[in-house]
Amino acid sequence: MPKVALFNQSGSKVGDIELNDTVFGIEPNTHVMTEAVLMQRASLRQGNHKVKNRSEVRGGGRKPWRQKGTGRARQGSIRSPQWRGGGTVFGPVPRSYSYKLPKKVRRLAIKSALSSKVVEENILVLEALSFDAPKTKEFANVLKGLSVDSKTLVITDGLDENVALSARNIPGVTVVAAEGISVLDVLGHDKLVMTKSAVEKVEEVLA
Repeated sequence: MPKVALFNQSGSKVGDIELNDTVFGIEPNTHVMTEAVLMQRASLRQGNHKVKNRSEVRGGGRKPWRQKGTGRARQGSIRSPQWRGGGTVFGPVPRSYSYKLPKKVRRLAIKSALSSKVVEENILVLEALSFDAPKTKEFANVLKGLSVDSKTLVITDGLDENVALSARNIPGVTVVAAEGISVLDVLGHDKLVMTKSAVEKVEEVLA
């Protein structure tokens, strides 16, 4: 089983914690992680692009010239697609880009992402993380004590409002609840800071 250091909130090491082998100790599957990231990024697309077809553009109510006798090609409307200012054919319309991967694939992807952080030694576990009131300075001191100075994902057992508000103004720091972690979040941050209770909850769900 992979073993990582356990720290208190002031940044002092208080022991070690063994992580579940089936969640944090598997061989990372790069292909599955890529598929999961593509799925999540596709789901984030707004998909509100829109063009106007010939029935929606302004003008073109009458036939521009008579059908025969002019020597020019027959035309029915000045808003046909071949005209300047005409409608667009087969252009994008509002739609959802989201799709779903099988549940087993999604679970393998998040386990691969977590395991990759363990392999890279970019995961830190805290005994607990709590504040009496929202204090950005106190949160910054916690990160300083852990020697964390890069993009960091902080995972807590539940969404603690004081913790979330304390981290909100620190660039590159994101706080999520254990049940809300995603492959995109884990891979999009350099460091992973988890509370001990968050580790237990993730292991309970994914093991």
